[in-house]
Amino acid sequence: MTGPGPWPAPTTPVAAPPAPPPPARRTSPLVVLLHTVTFKQARQVVPAAIPVVAAVGIDGPGVVVALVVAVTALSLLFAGLTWWRTTYADTPAAVVVTRGLLARSVRTVPNDRIRGVEVEAPALHRLFGLVRVRIDAAAGVGTDGDEEVVVDGVPRAEGDRLRVSVLTHRRSARPVPPGADPEAPFEEPPEEELARFDPRWLLYAPLVASYLAVPLAAVGALSRLLQELPRDLRPDLDGPELTGGVVAVAVVAGLALLAVGAVLGAAVVNWGFRLVRRGGSLVAVRGLLTRRHTELEVDRVRGGTLAEGLGMRLVRAARVNALVTGLGAANRRGQLFPLGPRPEAVRLLGVLVDDPGPLRPHPPAARRRAVFRAVLSGLVVTAGGAWLSAGTGFWGLLAAGIALTVLGVPLGLGRYAALGHAAGPRSFSVRSGLLVREQAVLQRRAVVGWTVRQTFFQRRAGLATVTACVGAGAGGYAAVDMAAAEVAAFTVAASGPWAAAAGDGAPPAAG
Repeated sequence: MTGPGPWPAPTTPVAAPPAPPPPARRTSPLVVLLHTVTFKQARQVVPAAIPVVAAVGIDGPGVVVALVVAVTALSLLFAGLTWWRTTYADTPAAVVVTRGLLARSVRTVPNDRIRGVEVEAPALHRLFGLVRVRIDAAAGVGTDGDEEVVVDGVPRAEGDRLRVSVLTHRRSARPVPPGADPEAPFEEPPEEELARFDPRWLLYAPLVASYLAVPLAAVGALSRLLQELPRDLRPDLDGPELTGGVVAVAVVAGLALLAVGAVLGAAVVNWGFRLVRRGGSLVAVRGLLTRRHTELEVDRVRGGTLAEGLGMRLVRAARVNALVTGLGAANRRGQLFPLGPRPEAVRLLGVLVDDPGPLRPHPPAARRRAVFRAVLSGLVVTAGGAWLSAGTGFWGLLAAGIALTVLGVPLGLGRYAALGHAAGPRSFSVRSGLLVREQAVLQRRAVVGWTVRQTFFQRRAGLATVTACVGAGAGGYAAVDMAAAEVAAFTVAASGPWAAAAGDGAPPAAG
């Protein structure tokens, strides 16, 4: 029973307004000075300035000083405008980076498409107390091949905050496990060390082509510099004192310098390398001058590759790259074991993916095919040399052809020895390569399709090349010249019954 009197009208509960998105942030103002020193933005006007300099000419030191001042002023102006027009925000749904002077560009990466985070501190950045944060996004189109969101020039504390924030938002974007508190704060999980770089492994560096590239480039630059010197300042390389002993000493000294340069280059890149598993992530830290902190999701790792160059195989050394879905051929970001003993590399690869067992050799027809392809060019040159020597008496081409043919035999045998494949309960493996032998070990769930290819000569030899199409690494990994009769069984064992169609029906047409 209600008494008399006015009663308030019923009210409808009003939902609380959504929380405002985090404000857009700018990088540190010190990045303006950093980019001014390195002329990062001013490099874009160098091609346009070359005709102006050519027209004006350089007649004295005053012109040089004026050019330096003008370039520095332009660099400062562009660096300041770029800093002012660049912002970033780490929202609960995505990471947004806005940049551009006249044409504005907004790059948005949803948190569920983020594959890893890398915090790097080059030497000049460390001088200003700054870092560069790279956020690895899933590979896709429309980004001009750029699969990274880069926030350059933030303080170290802000870089760590951004890394933790991205990981927190990525964690909240996933389904919450039953019984877990969705509001629980993000905490750094304990670490499990998987690998640590031993300085003794730097002795492998002279046998790795990539580490020899820098000292070889330095030798080339020094050679060009010597050619540009005035004639009276060049060393006399044609004098009577240039004997065989001097040449031998010079060659040995050059090789020693190349070896030292390779060791120094490897130390700069890999010093202090350490790989740990932290919760659901793999974290790798490395670098002497530029410290890199790379983080990848374990759930997105689909396997790994064991790479052994020709020189590395002589000393039983290897390197390991992780194959991460969505990252494409991320050799730098996915490198989890840069250089070390092969047993250690195999152990680490076994941590990433189950061992499918020993590799199965390919049939003798594959060996004959590999040897024939290796000696074919030598046989052609030998035939041409024989015809030339019969008509002119010049036997140099014939000797070269015979040498190529003889050398082709061990090359073909080496290429065949690298072939192999295996399929286990949860993974499979394929291997190929001569100068760089690469073995890919992949999870069965990584396969999204198969490609079976047979050329005319492969069909006659009963061989086929089977490529596993995956969404990680290079996108496809092939078992070269395997027996055509084994294709169906291998594809089914390596992925599932759906792959049986790869071996059904008539052989594919010659490619």
